[in-house]
Amino acid sequence: MTQRIIAAMLAGMMAGTPAMVRAQQANPDGSFTLKVESNIVLTNVVVRDKKTGELVKGLKASDFTILENGKPQTVSTFDYQNVDAAAVLRESTTVSGKATVADLLNQNFAEKPSELKDHRLIVMFFDLSSMQPEDVDRAVEAAQDYIKKKMQPADLVALVSMDTSLSMDQDFTSDKDLLLKGVGRYNGSEGSGFANGNEGGDSSGTADDASSFTADDSEYNALNTDRELYAIREIAKSLERVDQRKSLLYFSGGLTRQGIENQASMRAATNEAVRANMAIYSVDARGLQALSPVGDASTGSLRGNAAYSGGAMQNQLNSNFSSQETLATLASDTGGKAFFDSNDFAPAFQQVQHDTEAYYILGFRSTNTARDGSYRHLTIRVNRSDVKLEYRPGYYAPADFKHQKAEDREEALMEQMRSSLPATDVAVYLEALYFRMSDNRFFVPVSLIVPGSQIPFLKNGDKDKANIDIMGQVKNAEGIVVGNVRDTVKLALDQSQQVERKNIQYTTGFTLAPGRYHLKFVVRENQTGAMGSFEADLQVPDLKKMPLKMSSIVLSSQRTPDTKKSTDPLVRDGLEWIPNVPHVFRQDQHLYFLYEIYDPTREKNGPAPPASPGLVRRPSGQVHVLTSIEFMRGGVKVYETPLVEADTVNTPDRGAVSFQFDVPLSQLKPGTYICQVNVIDDAGGSFSFPRMALMVRPAAPAAAPAKNSVASAR
Repeated sequence: MTQRIIAAMLAGMMAGTPAMVRAQQANPDGSFTLKVESNIVLTNVVVRDKKTGELVKGLKASDFTILENGKPQTVSTFDYQNVDAAAVLRESTTVSGKATVADLLNQNFAEKPSELKDHRLIVMFFDLSSMQPEDVDRAVEAAQDYIKKKMQPADLVALVSMDTSLSMDQDFTSDKDLLLKGVGRYNGSEGSGFANGNEGGDSSGTADDASSFTADDSEYNALNTDRELYAIREIAKSLERVDQRKSLLYFSGGLTRQGIENQASMRAATNEAVRANMAIYSVDARGLQALSPVGDASTGSLRGNAAYSGGAMQNQLNSNFSSQETLATLASDTGGKAFFDSNDFAPAFQQVQHDTEAYYILGFRSTNTARDGSYRHLTIRVNRSDVKLEYRPGYYAPADFKHQKAEDREEALMEQMRSSLPATDVAVYLEALYFRMSDNRFFVPVSLIVPGSQIPFLKNGDKDKANIDIMGQVKNAEGIVVGNVRDTVKLALDQSQQVERKNIQYTTGFTLAPGRYHLKFVVRENQTGAMGSFEADLQVPDLKKMPLKMSSIVLSSQRTPDTKKSTDPLVRDGLEWIPNVPHVFRQDQHLYFLYEIYDPTREKNGPAPPASPGLVRRPSGQVHVLTSIEFMRGGVKVYETPLVEADTVNTPDRGAVSFQFDVPLSQLKPGTYICQVNVIDDAGGSFSFPRMALMVRPAAPAAAPAKNSVASAR
């Protein structure tokens, strides 16, 4: 894979060129996406009598005082929820399968969203990827017991699971039969049991199973934890529009955090849960465990002397505590509770019902408008001394780009990569080509263009400096990622250069097999954090099915010295060809063409090629390939290059006849042209006449020779 950045002067605007796909600033149906940010903070408050523990009802907004970091806040929204006042809903048909977590987001769940008032919204999340079959059995039995015996008319329950992927198995419903049927699918056989791997690769205290090597699985554990935290975040995000308090019962076999490795995903999950007014009730489905210091019959004898020094027991205790600590943090930071070391899970369901029996929803807009990502403590008081309050102790403020940590910035890029909505703050243009490297292997160079006017440069001496982050991904027809790019590019330009008229071009490459692919690239400038994205489908052809096997056609106006002696097809005779993505040229430039013809037919009666030393067997017979390039305007041919004939394969390592053309554009008038490349395999009787559009603009003014300069870095 090659990666390079080019700051190149293009004389004209890139709009209006029909030869390439453009990044869409609007949705395909012509509508535009409106981004709205709401700064309101919601918190639930349960008010109970100090002596009896009974719920205190009838309070008003004026009875409450909210302090954020000791500063008073104004209550802007106020509501009271009481399950005793819940009305029976007339549900629409519930959905399962590939639906959103809550069908009520499309207002299909009830006739009116207001009908959700005074109901409990409970999501049961079964993390099958972290539980062993016996853990799943315990969780399912507890859920079935709750549904059969303790579920109340005001309870609306949804079922979500994660095995190989996150799945919404049952939308919110009060139908016990549907819920029992959904929960029963999890029982035993679906438990994947992805246990945590070995931390640090230390063999001491591990089972002696005849393997001489103990792998360090820290990175695997970090990725697995991120995966589970992302699932929680997606559940919370799908429920963000519902005002009522949501409760997530999270059944897990433990969740281990790797120091700062999972900090960004942990914060993202808790922030999204707080924003969605969703409390997490973590349940360790492993129940009460008896940890044996010397192991049990399910494993081999322990290595070393850890079993006799107490080290093995301490390692087990540390591992168990670590896997529970993350679950406890999720619960405490979102206003829920954690349930560990018990085989009776009924208290978890009782706690959810108890906490959501009746509560007040207070909303305020913080007077602290700084988006610094800091933790803000909440203090809530009532003008009565005979009550006690239960509420979330605080929340994390949103963070702008300047205050984001490195992990959060990386997470923002990943989030945009996963998002189905395009980022349009920075315009991005893309072109993908292909060249055959072997029978079933193609090199696909991908070039990105970002207008230089959208990159804020900082003054630093005699240079204007900036840097941009680039993330790219290639997926095959099955949606599997087959290629990744992650790069940070530093830019430095002379102040004398007109940056606003330059374009930043970045080129990378992938090696792919024939087939259909989907490309997505995300670009972020690192001064304000503005991002842009571009998505496109790519077809790498199966040339075996084509009578004339031909590569993409490269149009270029710049060729720079190749200092690293790359082997990719865009490097010829020590020069690297820079693809002109918008196909816009000036009259004072040269237009360079590059393309290849693969496996041309050889003449049967022609003279054999000269012998070569070694054991390589050379095919007999010459080839006869003819090619020329025509320029048409208004349907009339205005220029054609001389006809070029090739009788030898001049790129034998790829079995290709390579053609290069140099067309001075001074002989063409400014305007738009249709360019047709004529290729004829005379010996095989096959031909191809691909066309593309290009634009020629007037030559640059003589007073500005610096505009032709090129700054490049690889």
